[in-house]
Amino acid sequence: MQQKNNQYHTAKWWQIVLFSLNNASTNLYLFAFGFVTYYSTGIVGLAALFISQLMGYIRIFDGVIDPAIGVFIDKTDTRFGKYRPLMFIGNIITIVSFAILFTTHLAPSAARLPILIAALLVHKIGYSLQASCTKAGQSVLTSDPKQRPMFNISDGIFMIFVFTGGQMFVSNYLLPQFNNEFSLGFFQQFVTMVIIVSLVLCILACIGIASKDRTEYFGIGENAKETTLKDYAQIIKGNRPLQMLSMAAAFVKFCVQLMADQVAMIILFGVLLGNFALSGQIAGLVIIPDLLITFGATALARKKGLRGAYVIYLSLASFFFVILGLVLYNLQPGDVDLGNLTLKAVLFVAVYALARGLSRSPSSLVLTMSADISDYEVSISGRYVAGLIGTIFSLTDSLASSFAPMMIGALLAMVGFSDVYPTAQTPLTPELRMVAIALFAVLPLIALLIALVFMKFYKLDSKAMEQVQIRIAELKEKGEFVDIHGDLETADATDSSLS
Repeated sequence: MQQKNNQYHTAKWWQIVLFSLNNASTNLYLFAFGFVTYYSTGIVGLAALFISQLMGYIRIFDGVIDPAIGVFIDKTDTRFGKYRPLMFIGNIITIVSFAILFTTHLAPSAARLPILIAALLVHKIGYSLQASCTKAGQSVLTSDPKQRPMFNISDGIFMIFVFTGGQMFVSNYLLPQFNNEFSLGFFQQFVTMVIIVSLVLCILACIGIASKDRTEYFGIGENAKETTLKDYAQIIKGNRPLQMLSMAAAFVKFCVQLMADQVAMIILFGVLLGNFALSGQIAGLVIIPDLLITFGATALARKKGLRGAYVIYLSLASFFFVILGLVLYNLQPGDVDLGNLTLKAVLFVAVYALARGLSRSPSSLVLTMSADISDYEVSISGRYVAGLIGTIFSLTDSLASSFAPMMIGALLAMVGFSDVYPTAQTPLTPELRMVAIALFAVLPLIALLIALVFMKFYKLDSKAMEQVQIRIAELKEKGEFVDIHGDLETADATDSSLS
């Protein structure tokens, strides 16, 4: 479906909804990854501090391989398209790796650690392959700046089901079946469910992008320039919007990863508030606010552009993290009881919901903004490198988020938890209170403020993207282009407005 003199190509609403399920498919594994530490320490028998550092290094490995995966995606073009085969293959790899990972305890003691590390590394390859297609595939789904933010509505809803619904399911249904212990039976049921649901979502996502997964939607189609390894280096060096947004997104992801980590959740809800089941109960309570925040982000993006919505949400989230820190400082176990709401309880739930929701929404917006950067690159160089651009985000994202488990492990080691992690039965101490405040207020606030600094140098607002789409439409019509990469300042008025 074409419109506005072929300036934009659009998608049907159901295509956008189904393709967004690819992000839900991979994020199910990200949610499940938060429990690997408890499996490794409780079932396999490894030390807590060692596992926290290992998980950080695994995420760094994930980031390091991402650019190579991006180049592989860009070079792929089969009879079944570019993205669908890689999404499916990536999901199969994650299935196999998770099956091996959570049966490590069956191996001889001496072989457990090598098998665990190998399974984690293979898992990250499959995860990155499938997840990178979510970012890169945005550029072929639709180019209409009014339609692109619609992806964030469906993605935001599905992320609520994955993380909020997942937390409710685990803390209030699955874990109580095993006496609130992360036992072998718990992991067997949990992992089986994750594998099945993720595969189904991946298949639905492949259906969603099927009609757009064709060469004619890859940048300027058949006329796109060939890209060499030297060109990739020039793109990374010269694409300033890519540099600024990928760094901002990395610190936002660090914030989100920190708050979603299961060890951090135990510290906040199980230790500080004295009732781990609250994590699921409150997650269910804030579903409606989460949806409203997601809808608000989309409405803002359609009105003020993706950049405008991103900055506004980061600013609001920063404010509420300050308030959340003050609230946590004054809470005691038992102060938050949903059956007997007090002013303290209401204040905590409200501020926690706003801080968490406002900081999460920008992560969904970035998925769409990476498509803007891909189009921007096409407009200035004629090269369609959505795979590389998507995985550069994954690289910085992984490097920053790798510090989440490392930071948690280091903070806990400082207060005496270097061998085992706190559990829901661990008594609250002044030191653990400070750890909770650091994880849910201080560190997220610092991360978001750094992200806001980077966003000051990101210039692809709604007006700039209009000019980008006009140039791409002209390139498609003429079948030729002038490479202005790295020389936007001396280009004509239209081009310089993008710099």
